[in-house]
Amino acid sequence: MGKITGFMEFERVVESYDKVENRLKNYNEFTIPLEKEELKKQGGRCMDCGIPFCHTGCPLGNLIPDFNDYVYKGKWKEAARILHATNNFPEFTGRLCPAPCEEACVLGINEDPVTIENIEKNIVETAFKEGWIKADPPKQRTDKKVAIIGSGPSGLAAAQQLNRAGHYVTVFERDQKLGGLLRYGIPDFKLEKSIIDRRLEVLVKEGINFETNAHIGVNTSVETLKADFDAILLCVGATERRSIPIKGAHLKGVHQAMDFLKLNNEFVDGLVEFDKVLSAKNKNVIVIGGGDTGSDCIGTSNRHGAKSVTNFEILNKPTKGRPVNQPWPYWPMRLKTSSSHEEGVERFWSISTKEFLGDKNGNLKGLVTAEVEWIFKEGERPQLKEIPNTEKTLDCDMVLLALGFTGPEKTLSEQLGLEIDFRTNIKATIADYKTNVAGIFAAGDVRRGQSLIVWAISEGRQAAHHLDAYLMGTSNLPLKDDNDLPRV
Repeated sequence: MGKITGFMEFERVVESYDKVENRLKNYNEFTIPLEKEELKKQGGRCMDCGIPFCHTGCPLGNLIPDFNDYVYKGKWKEAARILHATNNFPEFTGRLCPAPCEEACVLGINEDPVTIENIEKNIVETAFKEGWIKADPPKQRTDKKVAIIGSGPSGLAAAQQLNRAGHYVTVFERDQKLGGLLRYGIPDFKLEKSIIDRRLEVLVKEGINFETNAHIGVNTSVETLKADFDAILLCVGATERRSIPIKGAHLKGVHQAMDFLKLNNEFVDGLVEFDKVLSAKNKNVIVIGGGDTGSDCIGTSNRHGAKSVTNFEILNKPTKGRPVNQPWPYWPMRLKTSSSHEEGVERFWSISTKEFLGDKNGNLKGLVTAEVEWIFKEGERPQLKEIPNTEKTLDCDMVLLALGFTGPEKTLSEQLGLEIDFRTNIKATIADYKTNVAGIFAAGDVRRGQSLIVWAISEGRQAAHHLDAYLMGTSNLPLKDDNDLPRV
């Protein structure tokens, strides 16, 4: 523990943002980094608890007190080594994770928790700046070949782990660039794509093979894959978008959020012209769905120059503090105000959309809503009830459906003969990540359903351990609670 009284002396300080009027002019990241001396103080706030509950909050089991201590002592290279022991890509989680570790921080019981996520990001950025993160190919190769389908965070994490074990790893990606939802679902103002490319350069130098525009089961045969590889790991995500089955859902102007975000990311990357983008410019935009994807749509719409942006959420408005039924160290459903919300949006809760309204040419011109309430009874599922006489009609030119995902697409499960569970995910357990077909494994959202990036990385690492054991009889790849420290 670097500073015994640090948690009493130093207040929580987080990164600030560039002014709204400046950041809306582009798609660049806009956080203003803290000085190293301030980061040292923030690391010194960590109490080195007898039982560090931050470990339990983090799906990766990051060694948080350890790297906080090194940051306080100014030993950044050691901090980077500790951080990479459990997390392949802290540059992603340090920007995008909702930080369940901070909600489980013991200091957070009665004070502001340690700024774990921001410290994590600064550790890895320092490591890249100083040149400590270098390709580390395996010293020996096995004769085993592994195919990983999907290049999102779970696929990339598994690829690096299996490559470290000496296997020949090929990652197949159906899009033209790698990264999955990191590249096509997360706006650049939250994750500039050069951050992904920087890490991919390391993975390529380590010997991982990547094939893009390879849509397995469509333009690449699953039978060829099964014949050419000793094992297959599915990391294709949960990409079936949830729709809204109401009148007018077919109207021009009603779009899925991921179509909107992907096209815009391709525009920012120079892959398409702006006239191919689903533009919100000069439009009254309504975003249906109050999660992170909805927030991303709000930020993107404001950068397009939308006339107005409104956000609907069917759930009740969360409280600012912890709900009574979600005590520490559990994850609380608090009211979240993102940087995109701060850029301009009118938010409504407990609102249900009943119908989309169109003109004679099939163009969206408005929608009908009603207020709802949730009825909670012990031992029963919550019931949604419409409040009588609360219908309203609102004008709008664009609706973005940010309603989440219902599970993975069926192409692979059907062609490979894989069992699915009651939630329509590919059936595999955390005991070994095996599917019902020998040699085929599943990890990430395709197995657990729509979830967090930090969970995807964790599942990719765990699946890699079990796949390696399947091929070799045993595995030296770390599981969550191991303390294997790779060279950085």
